[in-house]
Amino acid sequence: MRRDLVVGNWKMKINQQSAQKLVDEIIAGMPDIDADLAVCPPYLYIPEVSQRLANTSIGLGAQNVATHLEGAYTGEISALMLKDFNCKYAIVGHSERRANYADTDVTVAQRFKQAIDADIIPILAIGELLEQREQGITFDIVAKQLNAVIDFAGIESFQHAVIAYEPVWAIGTGLTASAEQAQEVHLFIRQLLADKNQQIAENIQIIYGGSVKPQNAEALFAMPDIDGALVGGDSLNADSFLKIYSSFQK
Repeated sequence: MRRDLVVGNWKMKINQQSAQKLVDEIIAGMPDIDADLAVCPPYLYIPEVSQRLANTSIGLGAQNVATHLEGAYTGEISALMLKDFNCKYAIVGHSERRANYADTDVTVAQRFKQAIDADIIPILAIGELLEQREQGITFDIVAKQLNAVIDFAGIESFQHAVIAYEPVWAIGTGLTASAEQAQEVHLFIRQLLADKNQQIAENIQIIYGGSVKPQNAEALFAMPDIDGALVGGDSLNADSFLKIYSSFQK
């Protein structure tokens, strides 16, 4: 039985004081639900957030991870560095990294493998642009992005991974894929994995990312192949974030 998962991606929208306040409010208000919850602060705040999350069930994640284990890579943060601060997750392949920082299917696969090798769970973000959806090639794009990682890291690595389907046109735009649209792609992803390993397909958490809010979370989570959410803007407000998390109860 798959566990549900909600992950907050704080992006670069927070400072030290607000990060402290936010994580304390999440800890204080977290309901007793049989599902997983995690937050991904900016790198600078990972050590302090890690301390605050100690002795809680809330997981800690990073927003990215380097393509290499170590070396002359100025400004990069390796998976082993993240492991020092008890990072359980690392987002790889977020559309903002692909669009703004030249991440490719190759570098995303490298980041994914680095996380796996350090015993960190990669949250692999995949998804299509608006024009690609309008062209009717959503499945082609998703399959290309996913197969690039499978070919590089192996299907077995997905025993210890999360997939986040994030239609790029729904990120930070206020637009959201309908529950039915999201379910269609989640089912496609699960079937693609099942063609390679049925057990992995059945057990892997596939979460949805793209303007998830308390108002749409319940409908999304009711879909059979949507196992939770990667939350952006609404993860910066403890009340909204926990309302999304609480949608699993309904």
